[in-house]
Amino acid sequence: MSATRFYKLGALILLVALLASCTPAATPTPEATQPPATTEAPVEEPILIAFAYVGPVSDMGWTWTHDNARKAVEAAFPGKVKTAYIENMPYSDEASRALEQFIADGARMIFINSEYADFVTKVAEKHPDVYFLECDGHRIANNEIWYYVAHWNPTYLIGMAAGLMTKTNKLGYIGSYPVQSVYSSVNSFHLGARSVNPDVETKVVLINSWFDPAKANQAANALIDDGADFIMDIMDETAALQVEEKRGVWGATWNTDQRAAAPTKYVSSVYLDWNNFYVSEVEALLNGAWVGNREVILALGAGVDRDQWGPNVPLEVQQQVDAIREKMLNEGFNPFVGPITDTAGAVRVAEGQALTEMELYLWDWAVEGVSGMP
Repeated sequence: MSATRFYKLGALILLVALLASCTPAATPTPEATQPPATTEAPVEEPILIAFAYVGPVSDMGWTWTHDNARKAVEAAFPGKVKTAYIENMPYSDEASRALEQFIADGARMIFINSEYADFVTKVAEKHPDVYFLECDGHRIANNEIWYYVAHWNPTYLIGMAAGLMTKTNKLGYIGSYPVQSVYSSVNSFHLGARSVNPDVETKVVLINSWFDPAKANQAANALIDDGADFIMDIMDETAALQVEEKRGVWGATWNTDQRAAAPTKYVSSVYLDWNNFYVSEVEALLNGAWVGNREVILALGAGVDRDQWGPNVPLEVQQQVDAIREKMLNEGFNPFVGPITDTAGAVRVAEGQALTEMELYLWDWAVEGVSGMP
């Protein structure tokens, strides 16, 4: 081999070696890695809110209004709460057992829409972490409140209408039991009537039930036979209104708009709306802000009011009564000022003295001009 070819071959080998040394090394394929394991947040179960009712939800009266509030709670907190209820809860140890069953099912809050007294108390004392809200109750504790409405104000207004519209000066009232809520309703109705017509008398018939259409029917007929031409009732159904429509006398009632039962003779009703109160109490529970040891009376315009007037209530009556309603709402007008005497003629409220909200709630005697109450 010539020296020239030798040098050329050596140069070629050197060039190949240099090129090889300049070629980057292959990058190894990374091994597949698994994403880090994650832990799913636990799904929170909705809180159980229970409702114990004195009557049927279909009564279109007292219990119906409370069940509307239950539905409002469900609508306000979708996925956060669930509800359960019992109808026609008896005034017996069965009530305590029903409340215990709610708690066994996980209830954190229980609304009771009528006073059950010791049947609630003994359960509340056993379960301090469960909250009890008793309508028309009388006991409060760390886990218990009672609530009601200032029904005496719209009832007074309806009484004014009765005093202005009666021709016989005989008014009728159909009640359930001789309890404080009935006393305060009868008295406020009668005093409202007397404020515009001092000659009226009010006769009461108690039927020992909140829901008994047959007895309410009989009571309405008896009052009309006795000369009453305007009847109010505190019942949870419309039997009395139907009689009043048939026999051509004016009628008023409680709970909600009941004009369908007496299209031509319906005057008004004590209109109840528990929705905002129930929703606010459940919201406080969810926020950890609920507190006990409270007495709550929902005011005129904020849970209780006079329903819209019936179609045949004279305009001048509407205007005169509504002027007093405006004073109640805007000026804090309290019409329950002495002197107020009882049926025996004794002065129970001195001249110039105004009954307080709690005294109105706890009223347990009948005023002069009322008959039929113990």
